[in-house]
Amino acid sequence: MLTATEKLKVILKRKDMTVKELADLLGTTRQNLHSKLAKDNLSEDDLKKYCEVLGIKYEINFILENDDKI
Repeated sequence: MLTATEKLKVILKRKDMTVKELADLLGTTRQNLHSKLAKDNLSEDDLKKYCEVLGIKYEINFILENDDKI
């Protein structure tokens, strides 16, 4: 299973974007974003913001035995 950072790198590649370009959209430095990605230290709020600026959906679900999603 891919980590959140690995998934973001796949998305950036598919969108033909660099980490620097994503950092610019987020209003942060490439170094700061690269550090977060290197540590795979991403909060749910971080992921939501990244998806928002990338124009993609963010979804996380926990699915119980009876198929209820939380």
